[in-house]
Amino acid sequence: LKCPVLAQVIVASAAMASLLLVGGFLSSAFLVSSLDNGVGRFPPLGYNTWNDVGCSGVSEASIMSVADAMDRNGLRTLGYRYLNLDDCWQDQRGRDAITGRLRPDPQRFPNGLRTLAETLHTRGFLFGIYTDRGSKTCAGRPGSLNAEDLDAQTFAEWGVDYVKEDNCHSSTGANDRG
Repeated sequence: LKCPVLAQVIVASAAMASLLLVGGFLSSAFLVSSLDNGVGRFPPLGYNTWNDVGCSGVSEASIMSVADAMDRNGLRTLGYRYLNLDDCWQDQRGRDAITGRLRPDPQRFPNGLRTLAETLHTRGFLFGIYTDRGSKTCAGRPGSLNAEDLDAQTFAEWGVDYVKEDNCHSSTGANDRG
């Protein structure tokens, strides 16, 4: 072309058309479908006892105190709905000798975990719990090894909405402590 300005416009137009074509292709390549059931619309926002009270302070009272604070500060209405017990909620004496089920520490959770979950659900929160795939948790409490189905059933009966599984005291894995 003899007109340099017209040549630049044509080149720019061709480049823009290419970008639009590629952009349209890429956007259609990344279309996803999902169920419209509300699940997974937000990450599991909330609170976990480990980074706050660790092993020594986990209790029914501490969880309820956090629930009160989250409500008072408007966090629940912003989507912070999970209240998760980390390690050390389990009874140090081990599983129930008759049923083989995990049981909560009776001093820390005098009303049991089903009642705690029901109370949190009534207030609009979700309840999470911790377990370990090994024979013991990282803090030495009873783990889920060889009792995974029973523990899952127990957690469901208690109304647990979220399970965090750790990897201590197992036979294989990066964090094994044997």
